[in-house]
Parts: sequence; C-alpha cells; structure tokens
Amino acid sequence: MLTTSIRRAWILAAASLLSSAALANPSLSDVIKAQDKALFDAFNQCQPDIWRRYLDENVEFYQDNDDPTFTRSELEPSFLDRCKEGGNANLIREFVPESHEVHPIQGVGAVQFGKHRFSLQTDSGEWQVVAEPRFVHLWENDGKQWRVIRVISYDH
Repeated sequence: MLTTSIRRAWILAAASLLSSAALANPSLSDVIKAQDKALFDAFNQCQPDIWRRYLDENVEFYQDNDDPTFTRSELEPSFLDRCKEGGNANLIREFVPESHEVHPIQGVGAVQFGKHRFSLQTDSGEWQVVAEPRFVHLWENDGKQWRVIRVISYDH
C-alpha cells in the first residue's frame, strides 16, 4: 500500500515537472505558430510598423498569381492597399491550424508549411472567402528575433 502511494506520488511529481518543462520550453512548432500569429495579427489589423518587424528587409515573396518581390519595400504596397481609412483591412488572413507543419533548418531557423484562408469584405460589410492557398515560410532566427526571409504562396 505504501509502495503504491509512493509510486503515485513519483508519477504525479514527474508529470508536473514534465508539464512545467513543456511550458518553459515551447516546441519549435509553437514558437513559429506564435510568430505567425503576431505577423498576421499585424496584417489583419493594418499595423505596418509591427508587420515590418516580422519580415526581413530582403524578404523574397513568390506566388502563383503575381510577380515576385525581393524586398520588404516592394511587398509593402500590397499590404497597405488592403487598408482602408481608419486602419481597417478589407482583406484578412485566417490560419488553418490543422495544416500547420514546422521543421528546423540548420543555420537558419525553421521552415513552416501550411494553408491559410483569405476573406474580402464586400461593399455590404460581409466577409467572403476569396482564396485558400498553401504557403511555405522560411523563418530566420538571428538569436534575438524571428523573421520571414522567404515566402512561397501557391494554389490560389
């Protein structure tokens, strides 16, 4: 009886330590998911100063429905064009969580694969899904911050 109680106490203590360790050290997938959320919260809320922080100055952006861009400055007009007066976006992005996949890339950071949904606000104020493309984001970690350095967006 005493042995069973001690065994249970050890199991509970170990489970508690493992849970604490998991909270203290989030997985790479969780880290990238948080970075993705911050990047696209800024995108959806038309916050260019915050949005810029998550994109490298020389970010390359390739997609199947437009010409590539090779700098953040070239990409920025498409970001700003979606923002109406008052800072409200007329095109927003929603992450599709079940599509999320992240892998480490040695010497760089991580590669993120997934799917996202874009919705456009109609003249009546309703939101209409206009695309559900797939994407690849290459995230670089310089030891201080994560930034997207390459984007491939396809299957629009």
